[in-house]
Amino acid sequence: MALYSEKVMDHFTHPRNVGVIENADGVGEVGNAKCGDIMKIYLKIENEIIQDVKFETFGCGSAIASSSMATEMIKGKSIHEAMQLTNKAVAEALDGLPAHKLHCSVLAEEAIKKALMDYYQRSGLPYDEKDFPDCTHCGHCE
Repeated sequence: MALYSEKVMDHFTHPRNVGVIENADGVGEVGNAKCGDIMKIYLKIENEIIQDVKFETFGCGSAIASSSMATEMIKGKSIHEAMQLTNKAVAEALDGLPAHKLHCSVLAEEAIKKALMDYYQRSGLPYDEKDFPDCTHCGHCE
């Protein structure tokens, strides 16, 4: 069995939604000190729908593939639907990740949630802080 699925390889070699959105409505950046991966997600939101999403990722193939897949999964969705995205859903959409690379899908989920929190804060919209845990204490990457 190959270490990476065809979907992981496809999203790594042909990533979707790479780039920056100038004047983004929400920006989220996360990193993992243990592996060195850094993800930054940019959101353009109109009427609570994610009209555009871009990412910049410095990291391994799994990190790039996770970023690419996650952006595909939330584009065109409501901000409420995007809040429901989990790292498990990202990994499953990629037809799995090796156990030692699952933290990459966690980073994708966290970057999207940080971008959504940034959107709420910039827009002055109320939000429930429990929807945005402080990832420095969550233990996902331990």
